[in-house]
Amino acid sequence: MYYSSTQTDNVGRSFCQSHGRESCHECMVDFTRINRFAEENAGLRPKPSRTEELQEEKAMLLQGISFILSQDASTQSMMKENLDYHHGELRRVENELTQLQPSAVKSNSHDNQTTNADGTIRGWRAVWGTCGSHLALFRLVLGGLLVIELTLRFRFLRPFYSDEGTLPLRLLVPKVDDIYRLVCVHCRFGKLWEQYVLLSVELVFAILFTLGIFTRFAAAVSWFMYLSLTLRNTWMSYILDRYFHYLLFLSIFLPWSEPRKAWTVNPATVALKILLCWIYFDAGYGKLMDPLGGWTYGADPLPALDTYARHTLPAQYLYALVGPHGLRVMTPVVVWVELLATPVAMLGLHRSWMWMVYLAVTMIVSMHVGIALCLRNSTLLSLVACAPWCLFLPPASDSFICLSRSVATKVWYAVSIICLLIMAAGNVWLYSDTCQQSVKHIWSTVFHNRWNVFVGAEEYVTWEIAPGELQDGSTFVDVWGRRDQVSWQLPGDGAPCTATARPGRWRSFPYLAGLEGEDGEALWSYLCKEWDRENKIGVDNLNRHLVRFNFFMLQADILPNMGFTETRKRLVHSYECPPLTDNTSRPTMELTSVANGVDEVHKDSMEFIAQIRDEVELDVIGGQGEVDSDQKAIEAESQVVEDSAEEEGRAEGEGFDGEIVGEQRTEEDFYQHEVSEPHLHDVIEDHNGDFDDEDFDHGSAEEEVADAETDQHDEDDEESEDVNENKGFEIEL
Repeated sequence: MYYSSTQTDNVGRSFCQSHGRESCHECMVDFTRINRFAEENAGLRPKPSRTEELQEEKAMLLQGISFILSQDASTQSMMKENLDYHHGELRRVENELTQLQPSAVKSNSHDNQTTNADGTIRGWRAVWGTCGSHLALFRLVLGGLLVIELTLRFRFLRPFYSDEGTLPLRLLVPKVDDIYRLVCVHCRFGKLWEQYVLLSVELVFAILFTLGIFTRFAAAVSWFMYLSLTLRNTWMSYILDRYFHYLLFLSIFLPWSEPRKAWTVNPATVALKILLCWIYFDAGYGKLMDPLGGWTYGADPLPALDTYARHTLPAQYLYALVGPHGLRVMTPVVVWVELLATPVAMLGLHRSWMWMVYLAVTMIVSMHVGIALCLRNSTLLSLVACAPWCLFLPPASDSFICLSRSVATKVWYAVSIICLLIMAAGNVWLYSDTCQQSVKHIWSTVFHNRWNVFVGAEEYVTWEIAPGELQDGSTFVDVWGRRDQVSWQLPGDGAPCTATARPGRWRSFPYLAGLEGEDGEALWSYLCKEWDRENKIGVDNLNRHLVRFNFFMLQADILPNMGFTETRKRLVHSYECPPLTDNTSRPTMELTSVANGVDEVHKDSMEFIAQIRDEVELDVIGGQGEVDSDQKAIEAESQVVEDSAEEEGRAEGEGFDGEIVGEQRTEEDFYQHEVSEPHLHDVIEDHNGDFDDEDFDHGSAEEEVADAETDQHDEDDEESEDVNENKGFEIEL
């Protein structure tokens, strides 16, 4: 049997020496009652009234009765006398409580409204404070989710955080200032193995934080390392990273060393609850003020929940359960839950109305669980959003007010207030006119404190594919989806989804299409290198080498009753992969990506298209790239696509904002896998009233394509050998 020596604090409370616990089953000690007397003598806890003593005695009697009744019949018969004694004492206590209850409230007036008659804490201390057990739960939830996030981040180190990826240090470092380079530790190491080491170190400290080992130091290191990792590639920064940034920062100043039952108010608990109020006010107010009224009952044509709750299988079950009308009713409820959850919880804590506190916490947690189930790639975000609500849980009846008066505590409080005020001032300054937000500085990452996401109803869904040609000239694959087959259909098995091919932080990739020069080259060349690496391209496997690809963004409008329109497509970029060897012979395609995402195809590209044997589908985008009659193989109807894809909403997972006018699409795959003989695809109109019939004549277009096909067959008889090298590859302009 193991007994532990004790340690005593300045108040006179006792704890086990080995673990610092008030009640420890390992050391077999329990100082709960002794410590309560010590706190009462020190003035930290009001002395219990007779009513409180009777209530405690009643609880003990009920526990004894419950224990006896849980035994088998033979044991109960042996303890019958003990059971009768408990019942008799219980009746006596209840009778005395009945007599004292009217005077209980009056006798507790000395508490100055800090405790109720039953000893529970109320008032502003309850609103702005928390206890050690709630802090421990918050630490376990936040730390566990941080460990999961960092573990998942390993898969993104190569494409986004190393020199082998889309943003090598040779391109990043010259663009940032000295403070940026000083804070961003990850900006000093470009090799992949170095990034693995840094992330592993961060993961170790996250585990220490979760286990409560060197909690404050582990929180500080975790916050700094997470900030450094975010600065390494700010294009990959999402609202999830904002949650971790602020919650880890506030965790540095939380009172981790207080006893489990101690109710403490300190600057960090106040700041965290203010932050939570701001988060839900900003999110709810943004939805409430949506100019299109997407979060109102009368939203036209569809309410926001009807457009969001359709991407997963649980979302479809929800749709079948409540129907379109039910989702229309639930839509404005979400807004008011966000706006009222924190005020209602605070009111419940202040008035000691525990049912109100639990109602607010239950509603907000249910909302986040619903988001996790109905939206892909939102599970971790939803769980992290629930973590700070651990500090809103009400105090237990046996919690006591902790009033530490030590000099060290006061100094730490002063330091905490200064740091928290600096962060708050930075939040205000960032959105003022004097702040120059730029990726050159760290301020937009450190002080960004806006949470107004999902502010409107989705009008359409978007997804991406990248048909590419391999070295053998007859095999076409989906480079983006890492598949050997290309599909233009809305992705998702049973549940339409726009992020099945590359979820997570890959969702930022399409919004970087406007990058030019070396930045654009690093971005698009990575897909070529990735394909060759994953397919183990070597001397014996040259046929699988990726030659070129087109990157398309596809779009489908959202319709009532879980419906979607026909798919529309837009060419974002065309890219020619670097050759494997110097003697690799293939047509040269020179492409320049302009800032608005439109690709201007030059003369060499036209010569390459002229060699194609049987079919080429041409979409002329933005009025550029007019094809000369001597060079073209097939002339399709010219179309205009106004491409104004904006980056706003990129981190929040929104679709592109560019309006597509009169765009053509194919019913079948644009690139076919293992095509033995090329064949002409039908060109289908999907304009949704964006242009008149005279702007797009189906009959004339089909006749021109047929005539062009006939002419091309005649010309190809003389050039069959040259053409066969490139047959089957289609490029959309």
